[in-house]
Amino acid sequence: MTSSADANDADFNPGPGDGSPAAFGFDYAANKVREFPQKPGVYLMKDAAGRVIYVGKAKNLRSRAGSYFHLAAEQELRTQWVREIHDIDFVECESEVDALLMESRLIKDVQPKHNKELKDDKTFPYLMITTGEDFPRVELTRQPPDRGVKLYGPFANAGALRGAIQVLQRIFKFRTCSLDIEESDERWNWFRPCLLASIEQCTAPCNLRISREAYRRDIRRLQMFLEGRKRELLRQMRDEMQLAAKELRFEEAARLRDELRMLERLDERGELETHEQPEVFYIDPKKGLSGLRKLLKLPQAPRTIEGVDIAHLQGADTVASVVQFIDGLPFKPGYRRYKIRTVDGIDDFRSIHEVVARRFRRLSDESQVFPDLLLIDGGKGQLNAALDAFQTQGITPPVLISLAKRDEEIFLPGQSESLRLGRGAFALRLLQYVRDEAHRFAQHYHHELRRKATFGDDSAG
Repeated sequence: MTSSADANDADFNPGPGDGSPAAFGFDYAANKVREFPQKPGVYLMKDAAGRVIYVGKAKNLRSRAGSYFHLAAEQELRTQWVREIHDIDFVECESEVDALLMESRLIKDVQPKHNKELKDDKTFPYLMITTGEDFPRVELTRQPPDRGVKLYGPFANAGALRGAIQVLQRIFKFRTCSLDIEESDERWNWFRPCLLASIEQCTAPCNLRISREAYRRDIRRLQMFLEGRKRELLRQMRDEMQLAAKELRFEEAARLRDELRMLERLDERGELETHEQPEVFYIDPKKGLSGLRKLLKLPQAPRTIEGVDIAHLQGADTVASVVQFIDGLPFKPGYRRYKIRTVDGIDDFRSIHEVVARRFRRLSDESQVFPDLLLIDGGKGQLNAALDAFQTQGITPPVLISLAKRDEEIFLPGQSESLRLGRGAFALRLLQYVRDEAHRFAQHYHHELRRKATFGDDSAG
């Protein structure tokens, strides 16, 4: 069974093609899945009575659904039920994001028994739109309020949902912050927007750069997409674009044209592997940010945090990474990696000096927004190297700290004594998350360069 990603067009058949009960069985389903397309979609597993017992999403339907028919699946605790499968069908989707949304709608409507068992003592996450606000925000929540919001879900995977929010934010440019913005309050005219506005992933209602009416129109478009009305949305946007061009509103027509292209090419930009965020069960981002605000005596919690790390092997191919966190979670489109150019041998201090100077010289020259907090992996020496990079460039640094791994000490400029927090402190856990992610990303780049060098590939930039 195939269909488009539009849930309203889906047509589900309860059993195998010949309608004979004898055709059902585990081996029948295993053979059937070999004919599935190698495209994104959702798969529906059925028992001997034809009831859907499990719904899942896939980037590659044949590969993902086929994995349930290997011996390892029977031995895995979460999938020991696979012998109940007597039939399997699929719905092909245009992208992974479409598949994620369709999976959610089907689970909610069908309520398959083995999807319910995946809760694992946790509530499923929802995508929430705060419709009661002048400028609604979009966020993931496990405990939605009773009123003033529109919910989509539940979703089976919080990490994939966060990734989908990042992908969709590039198109619909909604806000994800927790600011209480009112259009009538003129003070927002002087508010400094965050990094998302600089990279054109948010229309910056916090600076009143968009009217309430125009912003809510974008939210309605997002809602149409989330509800599976993608084809209707595309037709509507094409009509609006043509009308704007006819009335000589060329800037609005160009924006609609760009949004249409991104929606139509969602299959090319919607791979959740790139954007999917891990479930960090021991970190509460909001508590971590609140803890940092108190620890560093900041006027408000740092929305944007960047982390810097250095990686090298026996003095060769020294590289650096910059990772970016927004609201306490990784923002992978903001990740950057660098080859160290001016340092011979192993010298972490000079390497940090170089990458900080290059990173912030460019941000300054392009009038880009600096992060609220810059975290350097290391002790006082690494921190001073970063501070010197700002001084030699004549650039005022953001809030700057370092975290030494040995004793998890926090160092601040101009303070001789380090700060030490309890191992369970939310602020420390968030800093460790940023530091460890910077280290992982630097190591990944380093290994990639080594692999290319081994196979004679000189194309690495």
